[in-house]
Amino acid sequence: MNPIAYETDFYGWTQQQAQLLKNRDFDRIDWHHITEEIEDMGRSEKRELGSRLEVLIMHLLKWQFQPNLRSRSWQLTIKEQRLRLETLLAENPSLKYSLDDVKEKIYPLAIVSAEKETGLSSFPATCPYDLTQILSPQFLPIVDDAGEF
Repeated sequence: MNPIAYETDFYGWTQQQAQLLKNRDFDRIDWHHITEEIEDMGRSEKRELGSRLEVLIMHLLKWQFQPNLRSRSWQLTIKEQRLRLETLLAENPSLKYSLDDVKEKIYPLAIVSAEKETGLSSFPATCPYDLTQILSPQFLPIVDDAGEF
């Protein structure tokens, strides 16, 4: 079996490396690239966590700050993102330890997305929702007459 180059045929390389692992042919495995790919897979899962949280928080902000425009579509997007987050966290339980950090990092992105979609620019500087609220299927922010929820 001739080695397949990582740089020129990624798919072929993955298949060859898988076969080498199955055959326990450890001397021929491309350990450097295998390690990089495994690390990247973990980063990919964390990026998905951030992306899902961003969309969910953006829709919670829209729900809170544009009560006259609330729609079934927004409600379904909120529900969908919560279900996708639930699945992602069930498949990757150690990501739960990253939730607070990821929430803080993506909140500015959620604000930008909400500003683009709403035209508003008065969103709180820090996320007004805790993780329990964000992930709770029952939680939707409701603004009272004083402008607080």
